[in-house]
Amino acid sequence: MAGPSIDSPSAGVLESLSNDLAGAVERAGHFVVAIHARRRIPASGIHWRPGIIVAAHHTIQRDEDITVTIADGTSLAATLVGRDPTTDLAVLRVDGITAPVARLADASGVRVGALGLALGRPGPAITASLGVISAVGGEWRTWHGGMIDRFVRLDISIYDGFSGGPLVDAAGRVLGLDTSGLSRGAALAIPASTVNRVADQLLTTGRIARGYLGLGMQPVRLPGGLVERLRLPNDIGLMVVSAEAGGPADRAGVLIGDILVAVGDTPVADPAELLAMLGPDQIGKAISVRLVRGGEPTSVSITIGERPQQQRSSRRGR
Repeated sequence: MAGPSIDSPSAGVLESLSNDLAGAVERAGHFVVAIHARRRIPASGIHWRPGIIVAAHHTIQRDEDITVTIADGTSLAATLVGRDPTTDLAVLRVDGITAPVARLADASGVRVGALGLALGRPGPAITASLGVISAVGGEWRTWHGGMIDRFVRLDISIYDGFSGGPLVDAAGRVLGLDTSGLSRGAALAIPASTVNRVADQLLTTGRIARGYLGLGMQPVRLPGGLVERLRLPNDIGLMVVSAEAGGPADRAGVLIGDILVAVGDTPVADPAELLAMLGPDQIGKAISVRLVRGGEPTSVSITIGERPQQQRSSRRGR
């Protein structure tokens, strides 16, 4: 029995889709650059605004002697404006760049099942990978404490050199910045809104200010009798397992073995909850922390400090 004709309607649809995707890659490829800032193959970046390149922090492995190569093969010197390891974003400035800037898609285009193209320039030519957005969620906090506006997981291969490149739709518009540096075993896209927010801060100050207490903590379950006797807000607290010498909590008298149960009147049962209270606007402010020490309640006042700038990530990524 004869198969479908190559001129059938379904063949026409596939050819049209193929042409649309190839056209999207061609258009978007003009604003994708190769970044030479590590020993391995180049990483990718996006010409986000005139003269401004955004990239994945974990791929920028040196702070100086950075160059970028644009679509026409021109190599240009780049200056690192700043980096934010907590969101895996970095910003570079390039003078005299003639490449077009990225076109951003509407955020409504980020939806489960939507086709997406991950683009990279790990060499002189643009490369692409096709797949779908597999999961979309609300804002989330990375393991380094950075806030990402939306969770966007990709069922798309992020090949070597792709991190820092764009996720684009079928029209070549940018949905986000691709990275393999924020999740073990999963490709993610950092939404354009997060890229804009972090880029604005880095361009203004060169860094992202974060509050910190200088504590290492882990959740512990408290005995029911202790919870009842001390009238604690819940049966889970955060045990202090390390305290940075001379850090804000150490200066306030917090000890290893203390169990933090609340900040002011707000119960705290997870380190992420505490991180959420340490935004840039809280630096320099004093907070009252409720502790359990040796089975008895106590309180201390801690003045929130500014987190020291983190060193470059040692994780290898794509």
